Amino acid sequence: MIEIRFHGRGGQGAVLASEILARAAIKEGLSASAFPFFGVERKGSPVMAFCRIDRRPIRLHTGIYEPDHVVVLDQALIRLTDVLSGLKEDGTVLVNSSREPEELGLETSCPVATVDATSIALSRRLGSPSSPIVNTAILGGLARQCGIVPIEAILDAIRCMAPVKKEENAQAALDAYNGGGS
Repeated sequence: MIEIRFHGRGGQGAVLASEILARAAIKEGLSASAFPFFGVERKGSPVMAFCRIDRRPIRLHTGIYEPDHVVVLDQALIRLTDVLSGLKEDGTVLVNSSREPEELGLETSCPVATVDATSIALSRRLGSPSSPIVNTAILGGLARQCGIVPIEAILDAIRCMAPVKKEENAQAALDAYNGGGS
């Protein structure tokens, strides 16, 4: 089973990103589940979302405490929460940042990659300048880094699930997949 934990802020699309990834996996004939973790938080508050992908049916519906992959939609969360908590030794980390991975100060031996999902989202006019929606761009970066599901499946899921600007969201994912990160 592959377990992915998304860290974001309310309004960035972490929950929808986990759901899009799950739908893309299901399209590829895999089993998947996605669900959020938040309480009374409001827009801008830290949230987590989880996605599990497996070849067999998934019956586990708890939070993900030992993820294979960690996706961070806001690099400021690195200082606010322990985004690396429980990360498996052979795991990966993907951070929305314009900085190089080694500049983030993450203490892990796991591969760390960055994608400037904020700039991509702004260039595609996703969200507003003060609150860009980075979820689809980060999924393109995840497809590039890990190949959990093919980018084509992610693009199809985005076109199906994005509430607005379906093509712009799909293009944001493709931009990130084609090298909008390091």
